[in-house]
Amino acid sequence: MATATVTSQFSGVDFLAFDTLLSEEERAVRDTVRTWVDENLMPVIGEAYIAGKFPKQLIPGMAELGLFGANLPEEYGCAGLNNVAYGLIMQELERGDSGIRSFASVQGALVMYPIHAFGSEEQRKKWLPLLASGQEIGCFGLTEPDFGSNPGGMITMARETKDGWVLNGTKMWITNGSQATVSIIWAKTGDVGDAESIRGFIVPTDTAGYTGKDQKGKLSLRASDTSEIHLQDVHLPKDAILPKSGGLKSPLMCLTQARYGIAWGAIGAAMACYDEALRYAQSRVMFDRPIAQTQIQQVRLVDMLTEIVKAQFMTLQLGRLKDAGTMKPAQVSLCKRNNVDMACEAAREARRLLGANGILAEYHSMRHMANLESVYTYEGTHDMHSLIVGQAITGLGAF
Repeated sequence: MATATVTSQFSGVDFLAFDTLLSEEERAVRDTVRTWVDENLMPVIGEAYIAGKFPKQLIPGMAELGLFGANLPEEYGCAGLNNVAYGLIMQELERGDSGIRSFASVQGALVMYPIHAFGSEEQRKKWLPLLASGQEIGCFGLTEPDFGSNPGGMITMARETKDGWVLNGTKMWITNGSQATVSIIWAKTGDVGDAESIRGFIVPTDTAGYTGKDQKGKLSLRASDTSEIHLQDVHLPKDAILPKSGGLKSPLMCLTQARYGIAWGAIGAAMACYDEALRYAQSRVMFDRPIAQTQIQQVRLVDMLTEIVKAQFMTLQLGRLKDAGTMKPAQVSLCKRNNVDMACEAAREARRLLGANGILAEYHSMRHMANLESVYTYEGTHDMHSLIVGQAITGLGAF
């Protein structure tokens, strides 16, 4: 294949000096994670994706860098970073692969966060350091086979006994479910129709009656563990319940944390696709010139860059609002919705620019494209986030 070498002063995505708005610590965190991803994740992700296996050998390194629950307090063994730095971590992990970001996002936002927000001090001191260090791996059991966008319809039940609780039910599409050692399970403690009775429970996965099995046949997020969990007469002690949890609001607060990380992560996936497409276009020669010198490819690259830059600034503002304590869930929905849709389009355009080579595992855009189709759906579908924002601006609920 004929190639050329072309350089440019604007070869990256920092077209409008975005970095000048970041603190020195925020840039250092981002750059540290980017280097780790380049050196440790990128050499193995293609093979892991083809094999359909999560690269578990990366967990100790992620823990050592403080990537699990990075925005939670240092007193519990966490990094204590601000939310912008946390977002940049998610960006860089998903620049490598959505499945790797999903692993860290679930561990921090969906397992460690609910323990910190709704747990007792004893639960925080016991579980958070173990999860931060990667000694324990967690999963989040909310979605059920018949209740995705409507989690309040769940039928998993927790029955109180004189000795504790007994859980019965099934959870579906659970990231980390088959490798987790502890699960945050959401169940109704009252009538099946009573969403206000939803409570969270800390469930060690070696408890009798708890089984997790891998979801087979995935064409997306292949380097991520996705599982179905069955709970059959799972007996738990009284202190397994998260005492401050109550109603559907509690798991939705967790999802807000995860969606915030996804908004950043999607930017990373788009960046990876843009970077690959730009380098390829500059080096791939067709009709005696680099394809980057053709109008159609330049327009394609400019469109990708423009949307990435817009997403960067929007999501940075979201992070500043989160650090100020004024962020609203609908604002997260706006960013998650926009950024994932943008990243899906960037991945498709990059794959098309790469031509036939774009379907090979040695390139990354098609892997990102397939992954992002799942990200478009999970943690609230694109359409549901549209309705959340729609309700916020009209005052009228359409669902």
